[in-house]
Amino acid sequence: MTARKQALDLLRAVARKDAGARIVHHFATDPGRVDRMSVDAAGLYLDLSKQSWSAEGFEAALDVARACDVEGRRAALFGGEAVNNTEGRAVLHPALRAAAGADFHALGEPVSKEVDETRKAMAAWTADIRSGADTGGTKQPFTAIVHIGIGGSDLGPRLLWDALRPLEPAIDLRFVANIDPRDMAEALAGLDPETTLIVVVSKTFTTQETLANADLAKAWLAESLSPRRMVRHLVGVTAAPEKAKDWGCGRTFGFRDWVGGRYSLWSAVSLSVAVALGWDVFERVLAGARAMDEHFTHADLEKNAPVLLALAQIFNVEGLGRNARTVAPYAHGLRRLPAFLQQLEMESNGKRVKRDGTPVDTATGPIVFGEPGTNGQHAFFQQIHQGPTVVPAEFVVVAHTSTAASDDREGDAPLWSNALAQAQALMVGKTEAQARAELIAAGADEAEADRLAPHKTFPGDRPSTTILTDALTPEAVGALLALYEHKTFVEGVIWDINSFDQWGVELGKVLAKAILKDVAAGEPSPGLDPSTAELMKRLMV
Repeated sequence: MTARKQALDLLRAVARKDAGARIVHHFATDPGRVDRMSVDAAGLYLDLSKQSWSAEGFEAALDVARACDVEGRRAALFGGEAVNNTEGRAVLHPALRAAAGADFHALGEPVSKEVDETRKAMAAWTADIRSGADTGGTKQPFTAIVHIGIGGSDLGPRLLWDALRPLEPAIDLRFVANIDPRDMAEALAGLDPETTLIVVVSKTFTTQETLANADLAKAWLAESLSPRRMVRHLVGVTAAPEKAKDWGCGRTFGFRDWVGGRYSLWSAVSLSVAVALGWDVFERVLAGARAMDEHFTHADLEKNAPVLLALAQIFNVEGLGRNARTVAPYAHGLRRLPAFLQQLEMESNGKRVKRDGTPVDTATGPIVFGEPGTNGQHAFFQQIHQGPTVVPAEFVVVAHTSTAASDDREGDAPLWSNALAQAQALMVGKTEAQARAELIAAGADEAEADRLAPHKTFPGDRPSTTILTDALTPEAVGALLALYEHKTFVEGVIWDINSFDQWGVELGKVLAKAILKDVAAGEPSPGLDPSTAELMKRLMV
């Protein structure tokens, strides 16, 4: 029996035992629980004490991390080894946010100098666009940017912009991802082609949705600008610069194949955000992520924020069979965080085979969903409070989100008090006897109290993690996103899967091209399944 299997078997056994004790019982019998199960890291505070594990369960989870050699795999990632084994690639997003003069290598090749040069070029161009030194084809300064990308080329930059944008930005930044022409039409509405910059982001510069939208944007520019002038309005961000140039980009910024799409927001993929926010703001985002990298690589496992966050999920999924998790950011600026995490975690860890190609011997990534608080409270929180399925929750709470003075203790309290109350309610619940007593106290008679009490009962004992930060600064946003990246990696190590490929997205792309050929031919091809054929006929009418 391998050390990994032995540690996972022990985790499952302890988890079954822990399931027989309520979380509140663990607090009553373990006075040091909060201190042991919380950690400060890179400006964030994580409280995992409301998870279902006992002190023994917590230690069993740490033993899993040790048995799976999380520290060794971490060293391999930061050392530029081929941790993406199916594609033979290094995975070096930490190199993108490293300090100038760092010394990262991808499969032995030095890469930090190239990263530094790209950042310098981005910084200089950002300054030129913002100052008006670099203009459009008619010599007018740019006042708007349309960022075209999808998946990792969209979700990360869009999240950064939502989190950090000023209320009245000097440059209007809009995003287009959906191949539905309505998305592009809404983005272009009210913009002036002569003052609009189009940034096309595609790693391969072959992404169907992105190129279709880029063609729409180029056609829109062409209505007002000559080809010679239009080229100043088209910028490509890609690992295939020649393809971007051939398409019509007047300038390109590159990144390498060791940058995975969902881990790429630290690169030129966020060029449009850097321009719209200012280079100093973007550098602060990188600094926050770099601080989390330092924590992840140096903190002991017992006090390592990404490791503990990953182990809480492993405990819930592998130990207790809880295959969904909800994320509730209590900050409007983080409203896109659940969507970002859906791609980061589900595309990374939604795998059915291990690194060696054999079927997995564990569950893998759970379903991730969420909405910003307090919106979610008026939607799916009913289910997580009283539904029969236990769904672990994650609350991301920002102390100061408003424009109120930082010493105004009540300014943001209506928001964050809801987050604390929801986590508390999930844990403590309300018994039927308590519900009945409250009804009687409110004037209900015995029969009415008996009838309604079951409906007002909350089972409680539902786990959650809370992540706190003081304010939604660039550093805090960078640290938070890096935290989740490393958490995802640790889970992949424990599940023994490759968190850095995504073969599951390929088949649908291939079949979509085949269907488009049938559309061009005017009829379904022979051998197409009857359901798809009938749907195609109805859509082609």
